[in-house]
Amino acid sequence: MNRIARRFDALRRAGRKALIPYITAGDPRPESTVPMLHALVAAGADLIELGVPFSDPMADGPVIQKACERALAQGMSLRKVFELAREFRRADSETPLVLMGYLNPIESMGHAAFAAAAREAGVDGALTVDLPPEEAVEMAALLDASGIAPIFLLAPTSSDQRIQQTVRLARGYLYYVSLKGVTGSAALNVGEVAAKLAAIRARTDLPLGVGFGIKDPPTAAAIAQVADAVVVGSALVAKMGELADDPERMRREVAASLAAMRQAMDRVAAPAALAD
Repeated sequence: MNRIARRFDALRRAGRKALIPYITAGDPRPESTVPMLHALVAAGADLIELGVPFSDPMADGPVIQKACERALAQGMSLRKVFELAREFRRADSETPLVLMGYLNPIESMGHAAFAAAAREAGVDGALTVDLPPEEAVEMAALLDASGIAPIFLLAPTSSDQRIQQTVRLARGYLYYVSLKGVTGSAALNVGEVAAKLAAIRARTDLPLGVGFGIKDPPTAAAIAQVADAVVVGSALVAKMGELADDPERMRREVAASLAAMRQAMDRVAAPAALAD
């Protein structure tokens, strides 16, 4: 059982939902990433998704696109992301860390080399946005053998066949994209999300996280009533971009935003789906 499974098991027993913030590694500067990760944990993060900067982040909206541009301009690379992960692990041996990014940097490094480097750096999961399950069998097996959870996306348009293919390979948790669009999109229908999650739960026992469109405490609380995890990215990354020139204020205000979501989530009762 890796850190992701242990964390979800502990949350389930406590009747709580996971809060999973996303930030882009190296944004706005490489030296700001690890202090921000620790600030997010202190503010209530249960797991963290650390974005690997990429020049063509096709699933991401303008906020995260700009974060990738800022990070790449600072010289960030996949290997440097692993360095940041190792630095984070020196002070935090418990919080699960998931790398989220695109296939091209992994292809350049090599699948086996990526899996080995991720394990050595203390990474617990990998979510490759543009790697569909039909093409992921080899990669998922390499990650699984290294103790790293291969994490996959599902969407409102995912067919029953696609869901079945995905749950066979997935470990850790599934990331449900709540909207037909890119990260940072505006509208979110909680009823529609709940209906789709029910269909996915009929096929897997994996925890279900929901992201895209979660911007504030009320939305986080609403999603926490139907999902096992709430993923928030663009709202935090936008604030980091706004406060890039004041690192201490940036950490303080981003952490406060996350803490408000944590508090709102903890005020809602855990549904029967998570009961022992």
